Amino acid sequence: FYADALVAVTGATMPVKIDGVEHPGWTALKVRAGQTLSFGFLKAGARAYIAVSGGIDVPVVLGSRSTYTLGALGGHNGRKLEKGDRLPIGAVHGIAPEGATIAEAMRRMPGAVEVTLRTLPGLYSHRVTTGARERFFSESWKVAPEADRIGYRFRGGTPLAFEAREQPFGAGSDPSNIVDACYPYGSIQVPGGTEPIVLHRDAVSGGGYFMIGTVISADMDLIGQLQPHTRA
Repeated sequence: FYADALVAVTGATMPVKIDGVEHPGWTALKVRAGQTLSFGFLKAGARAYIAVSGGIDVPVVLGSRSTYTLGALGGHNGRKLEKGDRLPIGAVHGIAPEGATIAEAMRRMPGAVEVTLRTLPGLYSHRVTTGARERFFSESWKVAPEADRIGYRFRGGTPLAFEAREQPFGAGSDPSNIVDACYPYGSIQVPGGTEPIVLHRDAVSGGGYFMIGTVISADMDLIGQLQPHTRA
C-alpha cells in the first residue's frame, strides 16, 4: 500500500496477512503506507474479495468501475491486473470503524457436502418432458472444471428428454435450440440436454439455447464460491 487505508477481505476462507502477521477475515483492518497485504492458502470457497476504503479510483464505464475482460472495458485499462500495476484509492466518505465485522451466521458459504441452489422455472422449461424436468431439479450435479465469471458448467446428471416438435424457422437443429431469446442473469442452459450451464455475470445476454430454469440472484454469489467437483 502507498497510502493508509482500511480494508476488509471477505468471500473464500484464506489467511489474511499484513506484513506477514495473520488477521481475521470479514473484519475492517488498518493497513498503513508501506505495508503489504498478502494471503495464505485457500481453505474453503473459490474467490476472495478485497474492499478498500474509498474504493479503487478508476474511470466509470457504463456506470461501473468493474472490468469486463472479454470486451476490454472498464477497470484498469480494460484488462486483468499485472505485476507492477498501481491502483489509486478514492476519497473516503464515511466508513465502518476499524475492527467492525460481520457475524458468522451472515457469511454464506458452501457447505461441506452439497449445496442447494434455489431456482425458478425457465421460460422454455416446457420443451422437456414432465419427468425430465422433475428429475433435473431433484438430482445432484457436479461442478465441471469450466467454471468462471462467464458460466458454470455442471455434469453427472441424467440427460434431458425433449418434447417432440418441428423446429421453428430460425432455430438450430438440436432439440435444445430455440429462436434467439434474451437470457436473464442466472439462466440455466442445457445444450444437447446433457450438461447444464448457469450463466454468470460476464455471460452473453442472449442466444439460441433454451432455458430450463433460472437460479435466483441471492444464490448466484454462492455459485461463485463453488470449486470444481463440488456437488449441487
